[in-house]
Amino acid sequence: MKNKQLAIKVHQLLLDRFGPPTWHPPLSPVEELVSTILSQNTNDVNRDRAYARLVDTFDSWEEVRDADEEEVIEAVRTAGLANQKGPRIQNALRIISRERGEINLDFLKDMKTSEAKKWLESLKGVGPKTAAIVLLFALDKPAFPVDTHVHRVTGRLGLLPEGMSADKAHSHLADLFPPETYYQAHLNIIQLGREICQARKPSCPECPLKDICAYYAETYQGAV
Repeated sequence: MKNKQLAIKVHQLLLDRFGPPTWHPPLSPVEELVSTILSQNTNDVNRDRAYARLVDTFDSWEEVRDADEEEVIEAVRTAGLANQKGPRIQNALRIISRERGEINLDFLKDMKTSEAKKWLESLKGVGPKTAAIVLLFALDKPAFPVDTHVHRVTGRLGLLPEGMSADKAHSHLADLFPPETYYQAHLNIIQLGREICQARKPSCPECPLKDICAYYAETYQGAV
C-alpha cells in the first residue's frame, strides 16, 4: 500500500473507531498562540490551568504584555518551564503590537499558508508545531501539527521515513494526508497515541490499525 493510500486508510479507520473529533472550544489566533506556547512540554491539564490563571490575573493581553516579567512567570507556573514561557508570551505580544499596532493576528487569515507559517515561526519560541496548531485550529488554514503522539504513531505505522524528526514530519505528513482530513486525522491520531499506541507498552492487539501497521507486523508477525 502506497503511503498516500495508507494515510487515507488510517484516517478512515480512526473515524470508524473514534468518530469525528472536536478540538477544545475555539480560540482566537492570539489566544491559541498563547495556549499553545503554554502547552509545550506539558499536558493539557497543566496548560489549561496556566492559561486560566493567566487570563484571571490580567484583564487584557495588553496587561500581560506590559506586566512585570515575574508576574507573568508566576501566573503560568503550573505549565512548567515558566521562566521560558512567560517571557516568550510577552515577547510575542510585544512583536504583534509593534508590527500591527494592536494585539491581533487576524491579518494572517489573508496570507498564504506558507507566509503565515513563516511569520509565526519568526516569533521566539514558536516552532513548526506551535505554528501549525495556530494555523489549523484558529486560522482555518491547512497545516498538519506533529506532537509526540503523532510522531510516534505515524512512525510506527510506516508513514515516516526512519529517523525523520518531528519538525520535518509536519510537511511530510501534510503531503500524505488530504488537506480536508488534517483536522480530524491529527486529533484522532493523538487519541490513538494516548489510549492505545502508547510509548512504552502499546496495546497493539486492540488497535484498529493493526492490520496496516508496520510495527505490528514486525512485532507480532515477525516481518513487515
